Amino acid sequence: MDTILSLDGTSIAYRRQGEGPPAVLVGGALSTSATEEPLARLLAPHFTVLTYDRRGRGASGDGVGRYSVRRETEDLAAVLHAAGGPASVFGMSSGGALALEARAAGVRMDRLSVFEPPYTPGEQGLRYKARCTAGLHARLGAGDRGGAVELFLTRTGVPPETVARMRRAPLWRGLESLAHTLAYDDALLGDGAVPAARFGGTTGRTLVVCGGLSPAVTRSATLALAAAIPRARHRTLTGQTRELAPHVIAPVLTEFFAREAWAGRAA
Repeated sequence: MDTILSLDGTSIAYRRQGEGPPAVLVGGALSTSATEEPLARLLAPHFTVLTYDRRGRGASGDGVGRYSVRRETEDLAAVLHAAGGPASVFGMSSGGALALEARAAGVRMDRLSVFEPPYTPGEQGLRYKARCTAGLHARLGAGDRGGAVELFLTRTGVPPETVARMRRAPLWRGLESLAHTLAYDDALLGDGAVPAARFGGTTGRTLVVCGGLSPAVTRSATLALAAAIPRARHRTLTGQTRELAPHVIAPVLTEFFAREAWAGRAA
C-alpha cells in the first residue's frame, strides 16, 4: 500500500488499482481497505479505484489527541488529492456519512454515491441513538472492546446467536482491534438526525441508495437524505439488505460515475 499524510500529519494508507477516471471507496464501521476490495476489483476495469484504511484502522495512523470529524474529512481530502484530480466517491454506511460531511466542508469531489448512511431521524430514533452512544462510550471507557463490538452488531440487526458464533470465530479478534473506531463512526452521525441544513448547501450530483429488504426506518432515512440534498437522486436496489452485494452495486456506480452516461440528465 502507498501512504499519504493528512493535514495533521497522520499517515493514511491507500491502494490504487485499475485505469480510467478516479473513484474513491470509503468503508463503513469495522471495515478496512480490504473490505472494499471485492467492489474495487469490479470497478477497476472502468476506473482508477482508490481504497484506503480510515484513521485508526489497518495500516493508517490514528493521529494525536481526541478524534474529530474534521480530521477524518481531511483524511478523505488527502486521498482524493492522491487520486490526481476530482474523483467520484462511494461511501458505504457510516463511510457515506463521512463523504457527505467532507463535501459539506468543501472537499472537492465529482459525483458522490452513498449507501444507507445510518441516520436515525425522528424522536424515537434520536432517543435510540443517544442510548447507543452512551452504551458504546461506557463499554469503550471500561476497556470492553468486545462489548462495544457486540453492541454495534446487535444495533445493526445481527441476531444474538450470530454474534455469539462470531465471538468464537477467528475474525472476532480483528473486530475488537477496530472497536475504538466505532466511536469515530458514532461521532460522524451527530445526534442521528439527517443534517438537512448542512447538506442542503451542497451542489454536486448525488445518488443515495438503499436496499429493498432493508428495514423501513433505514429506507425512510435515505429518502429524507435525498430530499435534503439538491440535485440528489434516490434508488432502491431490489432484494438487497445492509449486506450489499458488490456485483449489484458495481454496475450502478459504473453508470453513475461515467460522465458520458449522466451528461445532460436532470438530477
